[in-house]
Amino acid sequence: HGKTTLTAAITMALAARGYAKAKNYMEIDSAPEEKARGITINTAHVEYETETRHYAHVDCPGHADYVKNMITGAAQMDGAILVVSGADGPMPQTKEHILLAKQVGVPAIVVFLNKADQVDDAELLELVELEIQETLTAYEYPGEEIPIITGSALLALENLTDQASASKTENEWVQKIYQLMNTVDEYIPLPARDTDKPFLMAIENVVSITGRGTVATGRVERGMIEVGQTVELVGLKETKETIITGLEMFQKTLDKSVAGDNVGILLRGIQKEE
Repeated sequence: HGKTTLTAAITMALAARGYAKAKNYMEIDSAPEEKARGITINTAHVEYETETRHYAHVDCPGHADYVKNMITGAAQMDGAILVVSGADGPMPQTKEHILLAKQVGVPAIVVFLNKADQVDDAELLELVELEIQETLTAYEYPGEEIPIITGSALLALENLTDQASASKTENEWVQKIYQLMNTVDEYIPLPARDTDKPFLMAIENVVSITGRGTVATGRVERGMIEVGQTVELVGLKETKETIITGLEMFQKTLDKSVAGDNVGILLRGIQKEE
């Protein structure tokens, strides 16, 4: 459907306005297994800003076999962009994605109807829109109200990467990307963050960094945390205490982190296995 292409187009369109670091398709589609199949399996995190907000964007796999990877991605979303190909219409996995979003509590969805350049008949696009609205309504999202932006992620991306076009941000397909982000800014509500509750973070991944120690990554569910604070590791084994020796988010070092951040936390004296 073009989710990763859209992610790349968003970062490039916003980078053209100085709000993001441009990422190309290959940088987002990072796992080697994916490149071979041209589909996204891991959930890739990208960050960007609009005039009003800072987003952490998770490019979720569309492929049905990899839905479990998407659940860890989806469980931490405050909103979603549902990408549907105008040329193909909603696919079986489109329904799975909507259902999954509902089950993990994604509060709001904006639809991007992609590949519009491949559809000559405006009525066909309208039919696809109706089908999407019905599907969303069936899963208890307000189908009638959900904004649908029509565009072509690929043409926007090609325009943005074409160095020759000086006024590339004025291209009609690039404008659609800005329209999409304005809609996301307006339609997806600002999440309430629990910063005053005790710190809690579910660990998504654990990495060992030679000479530095063990880093646990995940999204801070509630509370806040600072370097030097003591945390407890709770899980199947007995609870352990450790001190946070470093915090990092999107390759930047932080002193503290609050609910909603996707962070890597460096833990003192802890082995990866623990």
